[in-house]
Amino acid sequence: MNKPEKEITIYDIAKRLNISAATVSRGLKDRAGTNKDTKKRILDAALEMGYQSNSFASNLRNKRSNIIGVIVPKLNSVFMSQAIAGIEQEVSEANLTLIISQSLENVKKEIGCTEAMYSNRIDGLLVSLAYESKDTEHFERFTKRGTPVIFFDRISENKNFPGIHIDNFKAAYEVTTHLIQQGCKRILQATGNQLQNVYADRFNGYRKALTDNGLEYDPELIMETGLSPEDGINIAERILKLKNLPDGIFATNDQCAIACMQVLQNAGLKIPEDIAFAGFNNDPVTSIVKPNLTTVNYKGYEMGQIAAKLLIERLYSPEKQSPANVLLGHELVIRESSLRK
Repeated sequence: MNKPEKEITIYDIAKRLNISAATVSRGLKDRAGTNKDTKKRILDAALEMGYQSNSFASNLRNKRSNIIGVIVPKLNSVFMSQAIAGIEQEVSEANLTLIISQSLENVKKEIGCTEAMYSNRIDGLLVSLAYESKDTEHFERFTKRGTPVIFFDRISENKNFPGIHIDNFKAAYEVTTHLIQQGCKRILQATGNQLQNVYADRFNGYRKALTDNGLEYDPELIMETGLSPEDGINIAERILKLKNLPDGIFATNDQCAIACMQVLQNAGLKIPEDIAFAGFNNDPVTSIVKPNLTTVNYKGYEMGQIAAKLLIERLYSPEKQSPANVLLGHELVIRESSLRK
């Protein structure tokens, strides 16, 4: 078995060139006062010998890891992959490293992710909360250490933590109002865990639209799920067992909406004639599925960029901090699945 190669140090370079280790250190860091010829000899020797700077030791001295942590519910959604791409763009431009973890919608897993991030002494943390997260106690340790934490999309109600989000109440109100304007009177909402303000706001927007348009709220028409495609299938099966079918369905996630819609179509129901459909997030598949799905568009990439910019700003320019919360715009994208008129 071959022995691992010895790591090259500045002392090895100094011995090769017959100069002091301090001179090698100054040359590698391009410090003023180092002779140009000497610096070139140092750099050439370092390259030839395979020297790598010990950034870990340097970071310890500077009390910085140059690592940004990201915790998201799941990596398998288009929105979240776009958000992470936006984060990565800003983080890489700042010469920082990104560590990504997923909570899998489980608060115990989320707590485990925070413990790992804390142990790695990250410089800052970006978080989109899991369904089950009720409080922010497991994030308090970061603020006590002086590590900034910023939430995006699924944000915290704790005002000590900045958040980047959209007006979910208004978006849900607009979707529900659109379905009502298309003649729907019995609208079902497939939604996520109401512990999350994202889904609580979308429920409240839905209910307010019903009230403002003189429609009665029916608890039977609220189905709380994990919003996965499998959940969409289960919702469709539950709908088919109802004595009085809905004439409109608003799913607060596109994947859930599409899976539900396809099962109902296979059962012989016509979309939108029998049941009008709307989703949320504007996943690319919404413009491919037949009929094309009405949905709410908001920019994951832009949200990720802004979240990362705020975090980096708090790291390097704490005196120039932006507002605690940023509200991004959204757009109702109306397509065939809801157009009954």
